[in-house]
Amino acid sequence: MKRQFAVIGLGRFGYHIAKTLADMGAEVAAIDKDKDKVDQVSDFVTLAYQLDATDEKALRAVGLQNVDVGIVSIGEDIEASILVVMTLKEMGVKEIVAKGLTDIHGRILKHLGVHKVVYPEAEMAVRAAHNLLTPNVMDQLTLSEDYSIEEIAPPRQFVGKTLVDTEMRKKYGVTVIAIKRNVPGLDEKGESVMKEEWMVSPPPSIVITNMDELVIIGKNEDLKKVVSLG
Repeated sequence: MKRQFAVIGLGRFGYHIAKTLADMGAEVAAIDKDKDKVDQVSDFVTLAYQLDATDEKALRAVGLQNVDVGIVSIGEDIEASILVVMTLKEMGVKEIVAKGLTDIHGRILKHLGVHKVVYPEAEMAVRAAHNLLTPNVMDQLTLSEDYSIEEIAPPRQFVGKTLVDTEMRKKYGVTVIAIKRNVPGLDEKGESVMKEEWMVSPPPSIVITNMDELVIIGKNEDLKKVVSLG
């Protein structure tokens, strides 16, 4: 059975959360008091409702108490965000994720029982700054204060070597969990294009090319050592 999500608040963050979940095949109920925002998502979500999410009766009327995850992505109205979280808790929603606007707001949400507080603007700013300082890092996912996953261009000394010959785990303490390889192919019109080919848990014998991107996991201090190889 598909997991059921409710996205409450359809600003930029809420819109993209709802769109991504729907694209991945999840059942999504999208809610906002702004009719235009509701109309924008109605074509791809399972259900779309224009209503005031601080009204518990209205939420119960559309069956929101039955969803697996409630995502509160209300914009700048901290009071409304807190009220909606309290309402979802009272309704018995199993898991709640909420957008945090400030540190204090985030702490309040945590005290209310929110499972995860997301700070999208802050996280994007940190990611942008990180990418500016380390341009050979394509993307980064922070797992904890000490560990991350990074997608990097292979250091020059690794190109042409097998994965085992790089001794990344032995020398640097990081593990390659996937390789994204750009390979030539044909599009629908028969024209030549470059296509992405993913190899998850790549074999030790695979030879790294300069067209690859390596997805590596490890301690942040160890990841920095690999990235600094250039």
